Amino acid sequence: MNKDHNQGCQYKKSVLENGMRVVTEYIPYVRSVAVGFCIVGGSRVEPDPLNGATHFIEHMLFKGTKKRSSRDIAIEIDSIGGHLDAFTSREYTCFLANCLDENLNIAMDLLTDILLNPLFPPDETEMERSVILEEIRSIEDTPDEYVHDILTQMFWGDHPLGRPIIGVRSIIDSISSDALKGYYQRAYQPQRIILAAAGNLKHDQILDMVRDVIPMPDDVYKFPTQTIPAISPHLSLKEKELEQVHISLGTAALPHTDEARHAGYLLNTILGGGISSRLFQTIREERGLAYSICSFWNSYEDTGMLSVYAGTKKESAEEVVDLIIKEFQKLKADYVLEDELNKGKNQLKGNLMLSLESTTSRMSKLARQEMYFGRYFTLTETLDAIERVKAQDILELANRIMDTKYLNLSTIGPLNGTALGKRPLAC
Repeated sequence: MNKDHNQGCQYKKSVLENGMRVVTEYIPYVRSVAVGFCIVGGSRVEPDPLNGATHFIEHMLFKGTKKRSSRDIAIEIDSIGGHLDAFTSREYTCFLANCLDENLNIAMDLLTDILLNPLFPPDETEMERSVILEEIRSIEDTPDEYVHDILTQMFWGDHPLGRPIIGVRSIIDSISSDALKGYYQRAYQPQRIILAAAGNLKHDQILDMVRDVIPMPDDVYKFPTQTIPAISPHLSLKEKELEQVHISLGTAALPHTDEARHAGYLLNTILGGGISSRLFQTIREERGLAYSICSFWNSYEDTGMLSVYAGTKKESAEEVVDLIIKEFQKLKADYVLEDELNKGKNQLKGNLMLSLESTTSRMSKLARQEMYFGRYFTLTETLDAIERVKAQDILELANRIMDTKYLNLSTIGPLNGTALGKRPLAC
């Protein structure tokens, strides 16, 4: 049991006989509870012929169980003023609920029913297939989102991390209810499930609700061993008649557990993590070349990607790319000044502490810490780790990850007549 920075908050962990991990944080001063079942794996462990199955299954688990229709599920969570949701990422899927503490038993009953008793009815599969195909079309029609998907696929190449989470049309078109159900039975096994909960709850209360609910399967399925993806430079310039050129530039980042990860968070904050960041101030405020300009730090179990997004007019596209790379080069060449470093630390710590006002955020943090570290980090530990980062650490990290051999560029927009692609990217 750990006591955190917030007085009275307590963390507990149990491992059930079936292998499922249960992690909770008791927060006595709230009236809500957030609870989530996280299934470790995600889209990166799918077999090639089932790309998109994890996301498809996420949809199907809300389409009815042995004792509830999809309408029953919606009515029951609304009747308690709660919220039910799910999402799929490259390394896990999460089904979550947020409710008043007095309704925790109802929310848990709903979640466990959805998780354990899906029907996969063929007619609903066909309906949801159409929904997902429309989702794919929607992404492709949203250039500021689609440009990131293209970058990701280029960046990771043939590695499973490069596959779209949502899947591709050819597979979504052909996958059957039986195939989805079979993959669900292999992937949704208790030893791959983390139950995380945060709020006004008792750990033993959560254990009593799930201890005997998920039995150990007769045949434990083992996913293939994951390989670390290689990164090589690529360029994708997609011509499309739009008002803007949408730009996504990526380089290497760090795995979740890398010792230098807090330097990485600070590097990203300083580079493009807010309205005072270098990219925002240089490209938007000083030159007026973009409305949207920001950077993203994405970590996985064994690798990562730092990416920058910008939307600009055709005539400015080459200049914006050059300015982004110039900011990379500055981070590699010079120490971050003390004032900028302290501002970045305060921004990062403030964002972290504000996020802890939400029980859903705290539940998600519990799940990710258990998934990647197998342990809980108190707020004090994290704040201290951020405070220990030095300018030298950021300089060394920038030189480690910002390299020409990692640079990938994806653009969508009116590119004819621009110089993009006519010279190699160099950092």
